[in-house]
Amino acid sequence: MDSIKTEQSWRDFQASYKQQKKKRSMADRIRKIAVFLCLAGTVCALIWVGAYVVYKVGLRLFSPKPDKVASEPAPPDHLGRSKVKALVQNIDILNTKTDLFFADGPSWTYTIHTQLDTRLQDQLVRSLNYLKTLDRGKPKLIAMVAMDGNTGFIKAMAGFNSDKPDTNPCTSAIYPAASLFKIVTASAAVETLNYTAATPLYFNGGKYTLYKRQLTNQKTKYTSQVTLEMAFAESINPVFGKLGKLSLGKSVLTDFAEKFGFNQNPDTDFEFPAPSFSTTGSDYHLAELGCGFNRDTLISPVFAMTMVSAVVNKGQSLVPRLVDRISDSEQNEIYKSTKEIYKRPISAKTAATMKKLMKKTVSRGTARKSFRGYSRDKVLSNLLIGGKTGSLSNREHTIKYDWFTGFGQQKATKETLIVATIVGHGKYIGTRACTHAKNMLKTYFSAPKTQKSSLTATSAVPE
Repeated sequence: MDSIKTEQSWRDFQASYKQQKKKRSMADRIRKIAVFLCLAGTVCALIWVGAYVVYKVGLRLFSPKPDKVASEPAPPDHLGRSKVKALVQNIDILNTKTDLFFADGPSWTYTIHTQLDTRLQDQLVRSLNYLKTLDRGKPKLIAMVAMDGNTGFIKAMAGFNSDKPDTNPCTSAIYPAASLFKIVTASAAVETLNYTAATPLYFNGGKYTLYKRQLTNQKTKYTSQVTLEMAFAESINPVFGKLGKLSLGKSVLTDFAEKFGFNQNPDTDFEFPAPSFSTTGSDYHLAELGCGFNRDTLISPVFAMTMVSAVVNKGQSLVPRLVDRISDSEQNEIYKSTKEIYKRPISAKTAATMKKLMKKTVSRGTARKSFRGYSRDKVLSNLLIGGKTGSLSNREHTIKYDWFTGFGQQKATKETLIVATIVGHGKYIGTRACTHAKNMLKTYFSAPKTQKSSLTATSAVPE
């Protein structure tokens, strides 16, 4: 039986229509909200991306650029003299008890090898410590320095200055040369006037005064005759005063002072202030300069040794040197010193004559008391010893400077040690400079030959 299809009523149709319309409206609203949210999300994402890009660009443009990281420097494969001198200035050589020193580089360590004689250095330091304990006879200053006369190597350096404790008294060129300048005057007389050790000279009055009336060639029954050798050995002022004023004159004295190195300093590896010498042109001042009786000619103990080095090296003075060699952290040798001639102030013939004069100073001159008995001494009897003394007070007469510079030379091997000592005595006179020098020579040459040769080998052969 066929089913009968009934049509929807109008009321139902209207209700269904309204319901469908409401659903469509809701769907349209949801779509719009979804589209809005998508658009808003897209905009937010674009804004975030844009802000991030701007931030990064600004950071790159306006942030400070970091410094480039430098690669660690490599140690140099060679050091020049100026760099070596700078390294030595930063280490304490005075009164040391070692011959090996270390200096810091940017990222490595330099090892500085010297040829200091540690045995001699230790003895000098012990002497200084004893002197500091004295109530009477304690010096206000003292400097003791030694140099190998064949190579120029510094072998010892010790001392102190109570008034200037931060200075090195061995290198300070602040001391009156006193009669040590007679080395220059005598050399000039031998070189230019053809004087010999036996040349007769004359003087009136006392040996150690210098009055204007003594500066003439007038001879009386009171005039004394002396040879150049004995005038030098006894340090007779009027003889050398007349040489400076009457025989040599300003130009020759100035010339020989410069030949020996006054007003100059050698290119060495440690601080070496220039010694000073000048003339006013007056005749009396020339006499003062010739005999050293003035406070204007100033030297250091180290310079005193350079003058003596010309005597023991046939007229050629040596450049003093402290450093033997320098190695880096890997023990690669980056500096090696060499022997250098500093000046040629005198001929070999003049040097031989001066050596004779200096030996007479020790045997029969102003140093004889301090060196008495050296010819019978077990050590000193094997040496040829010569030197020159000097003494002069400061302007205030509060310090009496007491000098000795000279040499000791092995008769058999010709090994030579040059020494220079200065003592600044106060109210009381203590141990003389000559005595300190004698003790230095005895200590140095009393070392067994095997020990000395091993020390030299250690210093000369790279590790």
